[in-house]
Amino acid sequence: MKHIQWFPGHMAKAMRMMEESVPLVDGVLVVLDARAPVATRNKNLEKVFAGKPALYLFNKADLADEGKTDAFLAAYARRGELAAKCTATAAGAARAVTAKLPVLLAEKFAKDAAKGINRPPRLMVAGIPNAGKSALINALSGAKRAVTGDKAGVTRGKQWVRCAGFELLDTPGTMPPSFEDQSLARHLAYIGSVNDDILDMDDVALELLREIAQAYPAFLAERYGIEDFSSPLAMYEAVCRRRGFMLRGGEFDYERGARAIVDDFRKGRIGRITLEDPAQLSGQGEG
Repeated sequence: MKHIQWFPGHMAKAMRMMEESVPLVDGVLVVLDARAPVATRNKNLEKVFAGKPALYLFNKADLADEGKTDAFLAAYARRGELAAKCTATAAGAARAVTAKLPVLLAEKFAKDAAKGINRPPRLMVAGIPNAGKSALINALSGAKRAVTGDKAGVTRGKQWVRCAGFELLDTPGTMPPSFEDQSLARHLAYIGSVNDDILDMDDVALELLREIAQAYPAFLAERYGIEDFSSPLAMYEAVCRRRGFMLRGGEFDYERGARAIVDDFRKGRIGRITLEDPAQLSGQGEG
């Protein structure tokens, strides 16, 4: 699979805008994708809001391996980092977040109380493209205030959204300027955080099948009837055969097959899959 690199100009502008906005906020809600919580944690972004209390939200938890999500949350607790799981598009998402705010903002509330101030807290919502920031804001505000979509880079500017008892600053999704670890870059491609237009979707589908086969082979067997796991191409062709993606002369329609595989993964039709393991946090200070 060719080297993945995606950092359009508007993201550099977004990073500068966020740096300017940090002094205005009391804390940060960092939206991660629970299927790829290592890949979706942008260290460059964290440098921008360093010093502000942060709550890491494992969003799209309904699509992820529940056991692995809980293992990640336990790892975060050991590191002294505040985290919670949620599904922004489901009922109860707001409660999962607001329940953590007294802990996140404990220092601010204590200082305000000492001064006799009662100012609603302001929180920045930040994360990788397509992690679900706008959907989370809509859940917290109780109204469709933010534009959502399943394509990376929907939010381009910043906007303040008033919620019950606090205000949120919506920000554009931002990527690292470069990907040192291409395995993590692939994970961002699988979940839709990288613009599909710059990717070879055949390669994406092949690599995705390879990774799923290593950790969740039974899901592939059940969804596509795959029996031969000897190579990604054998699995790819089994999907095409099962779904009837064939061209004249018995050729496989790889293009349709690739779209189906990636879409099935993104929609959770293959199963609840997490691409990473808490052991990978060792590179981010775990242990």
